[in-house]
Amino acid sequence: MILVTGASGQVGRQVLEDVVKTTKPVKAMYRSPEDGRNAPTGVATVIADFADRASLAKALQGIDTIYLVCSPIPQLVELESNVIEACKQAGAGYVVLNSALGAGDYPKSFPSWHRQVEDKLKASGLRYAIFRPNSFMQNIAAYNAPSIRAQGGFYSAMGDAKLSLIDVRDIAAIVAKALTNPAVFAGKIIELNGPEAFSYTEIAAKISRVAGRTVQFVNIPEAAQRQGMLDLGMPEWQVNALLELQQYYTVAGKGAEVLPPIKDYLGRTPITLDQYLNENKDLFRSQAAGA
Repeated sequence: MILVTGASGQVGRQVLEDVVKTTKPVKAMYRSPEDGRNAPTGVATVIADFADRASLAKALQGIDTIYLVCSPIPQLVELESNVIEACKQAGAGYVVLNSALGAGDYPKSFPSWHRQVEDKLKASGLRYAIFRPNSFMQNIAAYNAPSIRAQGGFYSAMGDAKLSLIDVRDIAAIVAKALTNPAVFAGKIIELNGPEAFSYTEIAAKISRVAGRTVQFVNIPEAAQRQGMLDLGMPEWQVNALLELQQYYTVAGKGAEVLPPIKDYLGRTPITLDQYLNENKDLFRSQAAGA
């Protein structure tokens, strides 16, 4: 039996859908009954919280394999460590961990938190597979679509740095394979990069083409980006972490890798940035056009 945690999240929800398609027995974990009502038809649900060890013990009864994913919050190390300990006690022998690009070599920001969990998992005695995905294509819409619609542009201190963005659907497809084929994936740590790397200027040009309007990327000083995020109400810890991660992309240039080719794990052509943007072009059209 497979347990998918974070089943209401961006990646977890897609992982659950892909595992369901394999017809392997699976349960979905949610933090509240309200979230659980959104489970796919016919999928059994469990309600548990990473901070509540008793609820974890109950959720893991009869579970052999678990997909472990947590929101990027300061408590990530503690919460995911709770799950690893609970897996050991419950006898769930195989953990597929959603880590992050940079966990192997960047001692700051979100990657450093994920590395601590990776080390905990590797020392646990459990079988594991660890995935380190690059930034999501979906983040373009989540973080930049509002200013693109309102002002025709988006802003950051990325300069000319390139990113090989990856679609969440491709991450989920590979994770689902790892969950259902432990003999192939167990013991592996795999970095997941998109098929192509683009600068924000190049991404702005692509958005312009699909949205039928001029969209610009405006490079700004990091101090201005920091203040802008704080003005939007983002907590300081999150601003610091995001800017440190951005430095990994800009100063170290580590976000532009396209290896290993994800098509080797997918068994199909990966989703391209052009495809993602074309599917979501309405998100980037002006507010007046959408009115």
